[in-house]
Amino acid sequence: MAEWQSSAAVSLLLLLLSAFIPPAASEAAGGLLRWASTLHNLPQSNISTWPRAAANGSPCNFVGVSCSAAGDVVRLNLTNSGLNGTLQAFPFSSLPNLTHLELSVNLLTGSIPPEIGLLANLVDLDFSLNQLSGRIPPEIGRLANLQVLHIVENRLTGAIPDEIGRLESITELALYENRLTGPIPSSIGNLTKLARLYLYSNELSGPIPPEIGHLSTALTELFIDTNQLSGPIPASFGNLTKLTTFFIFDNNLSGAIPDEIGNLESLQYLSLHTNNLSGSIPPSLTRLNSLILLHLYSNRLSGPIPPDTLCGGIQNLTVHSNNFSGSVPTSFKNCTTFIRVRLEDNQFTGNISEDFGIYPNLQYLDLSRNNFHGEVSPSKWVSCPNLATLRISGNRVTGEIPGPIGNHPKLQALDLSSNQLVGQIPLELANLTSLVKLQLSGNQLSGPIPLEIRSLTKLDSLQLASNRLNESIPGSLGELTQLNDLNLSNNQFGDRIPEQLGRLVHLSTLDLSRNSLTGAIPSQLTSLSSLEFLNLSRNSLSGSIPNGFAQIPLHTVDISHNRLQGPLPTSPEFRNASMEELEGNDGLCGGSNVVQPCNATDNGPTKNRNLRRFLFLVIFFPVLGVVLLLVLSWAMFFLYSRNPRGQQDHEQQVLLAPGFDTKIMYSDIVTATDRFDPAHCIGRGGYGTVYRATLPSGIIVAVKKLNCSDDSSEDDESHKEFLREVEALTEIRHRNIVKLYGFCSQSNHSFLVYEYLDRGSLASVLSQDNSGARELDWGKRLNIVRGVAHALSYLHHDCAIPIVHRDVTSNNVLLDRDYEAKVADFGTAKLLSSDSSNWTTQAGTRGYIAPVYATELAYTMRVTEKCDVYSFGVVALEVIRGSHPGELVLSLASSTEEEAAAAVVSLDDLLDRRLARPVPGFRQELENVVRIAALCLNVDPQFRPEMRLVCEMLSKGHKRKVTRGRQ
Repeated sequence: MAEWQSSAAVSLLLLLLSAFIPPAASEAAGGLLRWASTLHNLPQSNISTWPRAAANGSPCNFVGVSCSAAGDVVRLNLTNSGLNGTLQAFPFSSLPNLTHLELSVNLLTGSIPPEIGLLANLVDLDFSLNQLSGRIPPEIGRLANLQVLHIVENRLTGAIPDEIGRLESITELALYENRLTGPIPSSIGNLTKLARLYLYSNELSGPIPPEIGHLSTALTELFIDTNQLSGPIPASFGNLTKLTTFFIFDNNLSGAIPDEIGNLESLQYLSLHTNNLSGSIPPSLTRLNSLILLHLYSNRLSGPIPPDTLCGGIQNLTVHSNNFSGSVPTSFKNCTTFIRVRLEDNQFTGNISEDFGIYPNLQYLDLSRNNFHGEVSPSKWVSCPNLATLRISGNRVTGEIPGPIGNHPKLQALDLSSNQLVGQIPLELANLTSLVKLQLSGNQLSGPIPLEIRSLTKLDSLQLASNRLNESIPGSLGELTQLNDLNLSNNQFGDRIPEQLGRLVHLSTLDLSRNSLTGAIPSQLTSLSSLEFLNLSRNSLSGSIPNGFAQIPLHTVDISHNRLQGPLPTSPEFRNASMEELEGNDGLCGGSNVVQPCNATDNGPTKNRNLRRFLFLVIFFPVLGVVLLLVLSWAMFFLYSRNPRGQQDHEQQVLLAPGFDTKIMYSDIVTATDRFDPAHCIGRGGYGTVYRATLPSGIIVAVKKLNCSDDSSEDDESHKEFLREVEALTEIRHRNIVKLYGFCSQSNHSFLVYEYLDRGSLASVLSQDNSGARELDWGKRLNIVRGVAHALSYLHHDCAIPIVHRDVTSNNVLLDRDYEAKVADFGTAKLLSSDSSNWTTQAGTRGYIAPVYATELAYTMRVTEKCDVYSFGVVALEVIRGSHPGELVLSLASSTEEEAAAAVVSLDDLLDRRLARPVPGFRQELENVVRIAALCLNVDPQFRPEMRLVCEMLSKGHKRKVTRGRQ
């Protein structure tokens, strides 16, 4: 009935239009209205007002339509307008004078019709961030006037048509983030006006066409990275003298870097990493004096870095994971513009005290695993006031750790491990109050651990293993409550294990092995609820093992070669421990295969009674066992004959998280969901369908049935890895993270069992009518932003293995009865990836991931927690606006500090107008959220704040100015 009324209304409007409006305008309006009537969610889209506007005049009054003075439709801009449908009914033939067609950030599906070629006057075409599929029609080559073509982040497949080479007016061609295959067409070499070419993150293969070298007059940016291109880099690229950005990383390119690259004297960003390039760096690279970023890492390059290389304004140099050798160029001393330098995993030699200069802007330096020698010079490294990471592990550095190294207030990671350092740990290290990781293992350090180290309250990892440290372990380490890893093994520590270590509630790894510790294992260690790896082996510990360890989710335990006695804790980790992990403790007993049972000594009458009992058991139970075996065999034969396939999977128990004491069987889930009947469905996502299930105990849970691969070739090891990773996720506990109660994986279904939250997703609450949205007042919204921030901070910084969510959206933020935010689907994207080791794969949801994806990879090399930070910025703005922020995201991402401040000044334009204006207190907090969101949306991921810092800024108020980094 509704469809008939819609069709009748359109027909009536068309009749009226034909009577009062010129034929061309009437045809355009009619065509647009007919197309609009085919869209699925017209009432919710921005074009829902078109029918009313058509009744009052020409299509020039339509939302998103611009007309010429003659009344011709020349522009249609419906970016982020909620369009849901296809382009099959789009009136291409009725819009002959259209110059701009912008339909990005919608939900358009289906293929691009070949009629696109009828728009002969088109100058700008943008279909980005939709779900278009199929091939690029060759008819697109008819658009002779086209200057900008963007079909970014869709699902296009097939080859790029050769006809693309007919777009002789085009200046910008962007087809990245699709599934395009085949070679790059050589006809692209005909596009002599092309300034920017973006083809990255597809599946393009074959050699790079040398014809691209013909684009010498205009090409400034070339992004063809993250494909499957092979062969050499064409020497003709040396003709692209106007090129400023050249990204070709993450392909299968081979051969040497062509000497002609040195002709690109305008080049600022050069990224060739993660290929199979070999040979040496050509000396011609010394001519690239405009270079700001050079990424050559993860290739097979060798030889020395040419002398006098990189004397200009180079800021970011990463050549790690190659076979470079020799000394670093003397010109390095004068590269005062260095910000990030990574030389690790090569064979460089030289004296670090002499070969490096003073770098006032340096933030990150990694020289690890080379053959450098010399001493850590206090005069040089202290003169790097912005240094946040210093890694010199795995070299031949000698001398003492200089005390002045403690004068680095911004230092977050210090790794001097596996060298030949001597002396004591300097007291001045206590001044490094921003330090998160301190790694000094594998040296010859001696003396005690300074008590002052208690000042390093942000410390996450403390690695002091394999030194000559002595005296007792200071109890003040218990004040380092953020510690995740503590390794003091292979030293000379004596005395008792301090009970204060029981305060380290976030600790996941504790290794005190190979020392001279005495006394009992303190019972306070059983408070370490996050502990997974415990090694107390090869000490002189005595007494019994506290049974409280049975409540800790340990994965690995080693208590061998001590003097421990008494029963083992009842947890599987102790009962299933190997001989090597328990040996050398003659007094241990318990339910384990490698230690004796805890039996009392037999004597006198008790001995006789036990003997009779023994004889009874020896005779009775074998006979009973034979009888039961015969009965069981008959029963199994009977059941199998009735059900030859077996139903053992249906009685499989769900593996549950620690602390969830309600037994759940697979059959309970199947029954509660009526075999996953759609009537119980409460949501669908990219990784599965969610059902509401009421268990026999009365507990309501959410069950996500996973979209698992049907590939029967998946090996057992991959399946076990999946189980191990999901099991790890069940141990995550945070008030702002949806609890994962357990999981089940078997032949029919695999599903995850979560806590059930009454109010559903944040997206659904924000999309409710006025009364529903008003219920989510400013106080609740600010609390939601803080809750999401705390959840991500926990996943990034407080888990044993940091977890990157990869899909932070308002749909993955759920609300409980009190509107408390809880982040869902953490870890699922990685678990279901066919290759979870390859994290450069596209992840996330359109509109919530950084659009400049090539820059993301250029700076971070992998999908990291900074991708979550960007998504958090989008969600924070969405909470304030009441809807997705759309183009505001792009403007803030590329804004200056002053422009970001202007956004705060115009806060009233950003706020959800369904709510009353905030009172001054809330207004100040909302302004703070906008400032922080702008930082999170920075186009350069290395300048986005960590979520831990975001939480601090949200709680304390971000009053100070923060300089936004530029590329």
